[in-house]
Amino acid sequence: MAFGNLGQKLTALEIYDLVRKDLDQVEKEIGLESVSSVEAVTYISQYLQTGGGKRLRPILVLLSGKLFGPTEPALIRMAAVVEMIHTATLVHDDVIDLAKTRRGRPSINVVWGNHTSVLAGDWLYMQAFQVALRERKFALLDILIELTQRMVEGELLQLDRIGKIGVTETDYMELIDRKTASLFAACAKLGAVCGNATSEQESQLGEYAWNLGIAFQLIDDILDFTSREKILGKPVGNDLREGKVTLPLIYALESAEPEERKLVETVLADGSYDQVPFGKILQILKRYNSIERAEERARGFTSKAREIIGGFPESAFQRALVSVTGLVTDRDH
Repeated sequence: MAFGNLGQKLTALEIYDLVRKDLDQVEKEIGLESVSSVEAVTYISQYLQTGGGKRLRPILVLLSGKLFGPTEPALIRMAAVVEMIHTATLVHDDVIDLAKTRRGRPSINVVWGNHTSVLAGDWLYMQAFQVALRERKFALLDILIELTQRMVEGELLQLDRIGKIGVTETDYMELIDRKTASLFAACAKLGAVCGNATSEQESQLGEYAWNLGIAFQLIDDILDFTSREKILGKPVGNDLREGKVTLPLIYALESAEPEERKLVETVLADGSYDQVPFGKILQILKRYNSIERAEERARGFTSKAREIIGGFPESAFQRALVSVTGLVTDRDH
């Protein structure tokens, strides 16, 4: 397809078109690698795979690898691996959070129960590593092992802070670094390794994607307050209901009156909006312009990501990675 001049930003559809055929192969790979001799694991894997999702992480792997040359089979497999790992983390998150829905459908812990769901998530993790191991590249395994350790650390940090109103911005940034940004960075690095990039290029792509991942999570947490359930695919205000104090609320609490803090504490203690309607929490956020502050923070990270990727030679794939930064901050789900 024609893209016009090299400075032109790409739309989401144009970005998707660049990797459409590769993504089809990724989906096939995930389907093949998600079959187990235990029927429950296969059913759960198929349920998760057909549940939708933006596939942003596999797209990051593919675009990063294609910066350096044509698609190799290893690139397809690594894109499948990161989606399998991401899916496994969502399964475990939903069990820990006692979530009822995921992407507009019942979460698997609701359908299959917590015990089966945890084991299915474990199986997906191990299967992803088995696929990666077949490449016989220590560089890929190093990235994946470090990623998994950081994501588990993120889960442990989050569990420690659940229900606590005194979470600081530093605490929050440490958490999303491990839970989200580390996965984005790993995606870009895996693509770079598959594309035989230099270690400097791999590092730069990792930094680009890390900044993108931070911005992505910031916008996710903003949307939890501002979106609608039909668009988001899960209940709005869900983070606070689950005991998570995210950046918009952290900013508001910096200036909130004691009675306003008490309202937030009540929701945290109840795990519901029965006593304090969600609208009252939203009013507090609006009063202190905390949503706008969080959006500005997100734009700072996407600006840094654009600056880094702007240093790579211009191509359709480089332009796509530039354009992804805008799509992350402008999305509604």
